[in-house]
Amino acid sequence: MRSIAVINQKGGVGKTTSSVNLSAALARSGRRVCLMDLDPQAHASLHLGITAVGDQPSMYEVLCGDATIAEARHHYNDQLSVVPSNLDLAAAELELAGEVGREMILRDKLADDPESFDYLILDCPPSLGVLTINALVAVNEVFLPLQPHFLALHGLSKLLRTIEIVSRRLNEGLRLSGVVLCMYDSNTRLAAEVSTDIDEFFQAAQGGRDFFQKAKFFDTRIRRNIRLAEAPSFGQPIFDYSADSNGSIDYQALAEEVIAQEESAEIAPRVAA
Repeated sequence: MRSIAVINQKGGVGKTTSSVNLSAALARSGRRVCLMDLDPQAHASLHLGITAVGDQPSMYEVLCGDATIAEARHHYNDQLSVVPSNLDLAAAELELAGEVGREMILRDKLADDPESFDYLILDCPPSLGVLTINALVAVNEVFLPLQPHFLALHGLSKLLRTIEIVSRRLNEGLRLSGVVLCMYDSNTRLAAEVSTDIDEFFQAAQGGRDFFQKAKFFDTRIRRNIRLAEAPSFGQPIFDYSADSNGSIDYQALAEEVIAQEESAEIAPRVAA
C-alpha cells in the first residue's frame, strides 16, 4: 500500500481539491483507495457528500476516542472509501496535548485496520500541528501541492524542515515524493516563471537531503477550472460532476503519473510502519 499525506500549511493552494480528485482518479483506474480527512473544516468529506453526524464516528473519535478506522469509514463507491472529519477535530490539538505518544496515535490505529487498500491518502489541515505530525508519522510519502505564485515559496523551507525532522526522528521511511502545481494558468508568463523557479529550488535543495532526493515535480499542471470549484457543492469529485472538463482531464493525467512512479520502481509500495 502506498500511503500519502497531501500537505501545505498555506491554505487555498488546491490541497483538498487534489486529495479528493486524485483519490477519485486512482479509484477510476482500478485501485482501491481510502481517503482520510484530517482537516477540522471537513472539506474533503463534504466534497464527496459525506458528513459524520450524531453517533457516527469521525476522525475525532478515531484520534481522541475509542473508535476504530473501520467503524468511521464510509464507502463512496466500490473503489473509494472515506474516513470523514468534522469540526470536533479542532479540539484534538488541545485534547492530545498531554497524551504520551500523541504523534503515533494515527499510525497505531492504521496498524489495527483490517481492510487493505492500494492507496491511502490523507488530506491534512493547513497547519503544522499535532494532526499534520500524526499524518507524517503514519505515512511513507508526502505530496506537496503548490500554486504558481511567487508567494508559493513563502514558508516552504519551514515545511520541508518539518518533514525532514519527522523523517529523522519519528518516521525513517518518510519521503517527499511528489510536487504538483495547481490553479495553473498557461496563458500567463508568471506561471511559467514560477514553475521554473520552483523546479530549480527543488533541484538545488536535493543534494545531500535524503528525504526528497526522489521527489518528482509532476509534469501534469492542474489548470484553473471553474468546474473544479463547482464540484464540491454537488458532493461529487470532478469525474462525476463534469467528466469532460479540464479538471477531470488533468487529475486523471496526474493519477497516471502517480501510478507510473510505482510501475517504474521510483516508488516501491510499502505499508506504513
